[in-house]
Amino acid sequence: MATRSRKDGPVGEGVPLPADLDLETLYGTGAVAEYADETDPDATDEDDLVLVPPVRLAPSEQLAASALAAPLVEHTLKLARWVGEGKPVDEWGELSEEQAAEAAAAMGVEPDDVGEVERAWALAVDLELVVLESGADSAEDAPERAVAGPELARLEEGEPEAVLDAWLTAASVIAQTAVEAAIEDIEAAQREDEDEADDEAGAAGASAEAPAAAGEVAELEAEDESEEEYARLEEAREEAQGLLDDALQVLYETRALAPTPVEQTLPLGVLAALLVVPEGEDPTEELLGEITETMVLLDPMLQELADLGMLDYRPIDPSLFEESEEDGAAEGVELEELDPEEVDRFGHVRLTDLGLFGVREWLLEDGIDAPLVGAHAQGDAAELLRGICESANVLPEEEIVEWLQGKEPQSAAAELLAAARGDDLVAPVRRLYCQVALRRLGEPAVPAVREVLSDPELVGIAGAWLTELGATDLPQPERATVLWTTVDALAAQLIDTGGQADAMRELVEMLPGPDGPDRFFEDLWRVDHTYTRAVLEAVGELHPDKSVAKMARKAAYKAKSQGR
Repeated sequence: MATRSRKDGPVGEGVPLPADLDLETLYGTGAVAEYADETDPDATDEDDLVLVPPVRLAPSEQLAASALAAPLVEHTLKLARWVGEGKPVDEWGELSEEQAAEAAAAMGVEPDDVGEVERAWALAVDLELVVLESGADSAEDAPERAVAGPELARLEEGEPEAVLDAWLTAASVIAQTAVEAAIEDIEAAQREDEDEADDEAGAAGASAEAPAAAGEVAELEAEDESEEEYARLEEAREEAQGLLDDALQVLYETRALAPTPVEQTLPLGVLAALLVVPEGEDPTEELLGEITETMVLLDPMLQELADLGMLDYRPIDPSLFEESEEDGAAEGVELEELDPEEVDRFGHVRLTDLGLFGVREWLLEDGIDAPLVGAHAQGDAAELLRGICESANVLPEEEIVEWLQGKEPQSAAAELLAAARGDDLVAPVRRLYCQVALRRLGEPAVPAVREVLSDPELVGIAGAWLTELGATDLPQPERATVLWTTVDALAAQLIDTGGQADAMRELVEMLPGPDGPDRFFEDLWRVDHTYTRAVLEAVGELHPDKSVAKMARKAAYKAKSQGR
């Protein structure tokens, strides 16, 4: 599976995808803000990364069972069992027409469904479920018979790892077959475009030089045509492969982020539009035609993978093409103008549990980080908070829920609070997510939280959480602690949102509080916190009161001059 090349941006209504939203909204913290980048020369530019959201895989036993139940796999296994100890084959290792009919009966398909028999036979040979043997006297080792291979016995045992390994091989074979089948249509379209361009250019002018010999001209023309044909073929193959890769990754992201099977299912037209229409643009008449062409190209490729259990797929209703020809309909179809029943006729698709597993394996093979939910929840609280704060593609609350499972609330709270301490670049966000975790724990964690009310780094999140629970007996913290906590809380939001104005503005508007701006900013710039200057700069940029914003900018300059 190749790295994504799809154009960003959604069309119409539908499931939000990573192309539609900023990385921090989707995945959590992301990179720290510009002021943190200045102190970290090794920071990585997020634009250079291919990010996919974490997913939760079904148990391997369940995935293996789904693999064995996939229509194409089931047919291939039945075919291999039918071959058994041996069936004669022709010199090309193929079955005769009579044998193909027998095989179809063993597979449970129609006797005249030659295509399904051929497809299952090719896959059985690729997976070594069927092995071709040559006779001792056969010319040039031509195969004489086929026998059930050793891989059949392994799959019959049903060991999940063996089944899934074989299924992944089958998925790669079928995906490549689907791509090769699409090349002819793409190449034909390319050739048509080239012919139109040639017609517009007109006939070439006569050469001023003496013509070459007829034989030399013919040879040169043949070489040129051969090179052009090869280039066209490679371009078509790359286009088909890219289209399938992009479609699968959109489905992977949708499956990861949408909460229900209904929302994880995309109409084929919406999927095609996501691959075609650039971000922020409405589909033009030309783009609508391209969307339709993309749907037609995707349809058989997705059907191939559906037969392997990767997709829940309803293909395009074939009668639509007949209706289009009869009515002289335009190439593009605006799905938003159709009722749901009509949209359904254009096909819809969803990645299955097995498909999620397969696409993730392909992403990993391409060197793309494709994490699992719970990847940061396997260690202690320090590893949990560090992981969800420093990883670009993470679902923080999912990790927290995973980590809290089976833990005793008081000890979990104490461990989280201890891990939240610190003055490093992501410490404010650790405290933010520590508070999120405390909310999940609830009242049983209260004793552990009350123990840190005297800790200047933790009293802010501890007091806020206890107040949410209705506590009224909390000690009044010193002013210096309040100011430090204010900077820390704003810093956490500043980092976690990537400095987005909309996310920060509501918090900024609450400042400077009852003391008035003069005293507040005079005290705030002196606070010894890693993000003092950054917070003041954010207030100076976002506060709606111009006089307050000006004071904040002056305070930020003072903090900078003092190295804060």
